[in-house]
Amino acid sequence: MIWEDWFSAAGSLAMLGWASLILLPRRGWILAALRHGAVGLLALLYAVLILGYFFDVEGGGFGSIAEVRALFMSDPVLLAGWVHYLAFDLFVGLWIAERADALGIHRLLQAPVLAATFMFGPIGLLLHLGLAAGLRLGKKEAVSW
Repeated sequence: MIWEDWFSAAGSLAMLGWASLILLPRRGWILAALRHGAVGLLALLYAVLILGYFFDVEGGGFGSIAEVRALFMSDPVLLAGWVHYLAFDLFVGLWIAERADALGIHRLLQAPVLAATFMFGPIGLLLHLGLAAGLRLGKKEAVSW
């Protein structure tokens, strides 16, 4: 098994998922395919890598930065960590897109937020939360007039 090949495959799947989320219409079957297909496959790959390799890393764990560093010295566990990011960020992107649609946020405003989520996870989430809060605050003030 070549870890670079799995890395490339996981990255390609995530890129396809993000491109679909940003560019395609948000039909139910597309969102389901992303959630259960792309995110599901990434989660499955993560589970296989963690169950197969995590417990074999000598000195690895989450109790200190040295233990985490030891984990990431193992290519399959490093790959698992990367796939963890890919799966969770795409899942959060789906949540953001669905919430933004429900709030009536235009797709052109959603695109940079989703791109930020793809590249920098929590920053994109923070942008969405701020945008959604601002929108809700603006609607409350508009209603109170």
